Amino acid sequence: MGQMSGENPPRAHVAAPGTEKPRRFRPKLRYELIGCGLHGHEILGTEAAELRPEDEIFARESGGLRWYRCMRCDSWLALAPPSSPARKYPPEREEISLPLRGKPLRDRYVLRLIAVDRMVHFLVLAALAAAVLLFAGDRAALDADFTRILNDLQGGVGGPMVNSRRGIVHDLELLFSVSIRNLYLLGAAFAAYAVLEGVEAIGLWFAKRWAEYLTFVATLVFIPYEIRELIKGVTALKLLAFVINVAVAVYLLYAKRLFGLRGGGKAEHAEREADTGWAAIERSTPHGTPERSAPRSAPEARLPVLLAARGGQPADVRF
Repeated sequence: MGQMSGENPPRAHVAAPGTEKPRRFRPKLRYELIGCGLHGHEILGTEAAELRPEDEIFARESGGLRWYRCMRCDSWLALAPPSSPARKYPPEREEISLPLRGKPLRDRYVLRLIAVDRMVHFLVLAALAAAVLLFAGDRAALDADFTRILNDLQGGVGGPMVNSRRGIVHDLELLFSVSIRNLYLLGAAFAAYAVLEGVEAIGLWFAKRWAEYLTFVATLVFIPYEIRELIKGVTALKLLAFVINVAVAVYLLYAKRLFGLRGGGKAEHAEREADTGWAAIERSTPHGTPERSAPRSAPEARLPVLLAARGGQPADVRF
């Protein structure tokens, strides 16, 4: 089996995903297994007619089958050799784009989860912006219709339907009292905020560093407003939004090492490099994995068995 190149000492073996002892109260998510469950295994050499000794790290032959190693989760899959191979040997390591694994894969899933949250914000804010701008454009006609309907309903029941100081009718009256200019400003504010959330979502989905900074700053700016809203009155939706935003800010600051925290971008890049590429594959390969041995002749293969049956020691036998 190939060894790690370079002068650095080999790192300790890393257990394959899912092989750790299960923890009852603190289960650990294995993102490699999630990735393979969603997208399938990443295997190499399925179109190669022959395997070389250096290919044994990801493909081997035994018992008429070819065993392929998933480059994401380290599972070994037994398949028949290709009947119509497209090439003689598997591609060289330089030609292979390895899948993410370890912490970089975890970060990819977490960032995309945050991106989905931001995309939901984008859709809601975009809908609000469109509604406010459409309302502002037809405010005069809508105001007349609203007043006529309200008067008809109140006259039909012989008086006011609701308390004039609260309720949905009161809220609508306040809305119609807002000037056209302020309505357009409000719609523009909603639209700008929607664009910001959309940019965050796209950048986070593709794991862009600038999107992490943008999301952290944008989230931090609105936390004081959310605290003020919670002081006015606690609701499940307000509390959930506050907890999610605080968790997002803490994760981005600590785990992604923003603003130089815990070594900053250099440390984050070094950590990413350590968990990706062939070095990570080598570390997750068990030590002492047997090499493919050269075939022995029939007499040589039978002799140790015969000697062992007679109590002999085959170590001194020479050919």
